[in-house]
Amino acid sequence: VQLQASGGGLVQAGGSVRISCATSGRIFSSSTIGWFRQAPGKEREFVASMWWNDNRKYYADSVKGRFTISKDNSKNTVFLQMNSLKPEDTAVYYCARNRRGYGRNWADFDSWGQGTLVTVSS
Repeated sequence: VQLQASGGGLVQAGGSVRISCATSGRIFSSSTIGWFRQAPGKEREFVASMWWNDNRKYYADSVKGRFTISKDNSKNTVFLQMNSLKPEDTAVYYCARNRRGYGRNWADFDSWGQGTLVTVSS
């Protein structure tokens, strides 16, 4: 499977942006698709994920209530809608697949897309 993230950019604090993860190839029904982010000098951290085959969703506490993960199976695309953005949300955002199902550790994810940079100005 290949994944490609897009849609990042510069946004003011309090603003919104939606990033996309286009997938190609086979995504097994038992998979989850997740979003991670990595800020300069920091470790990659889990942001959100959802099952490919249903609508169960999971969020990091730091983004719960502000970010929403969704998907369009017809377009094989997963989205991350980010609202009420804060400067600390500035990071490169990556999408990834976990073929074995649920997990929040980046090591659980076996396929990664290139990242897309989201910069939140104060």
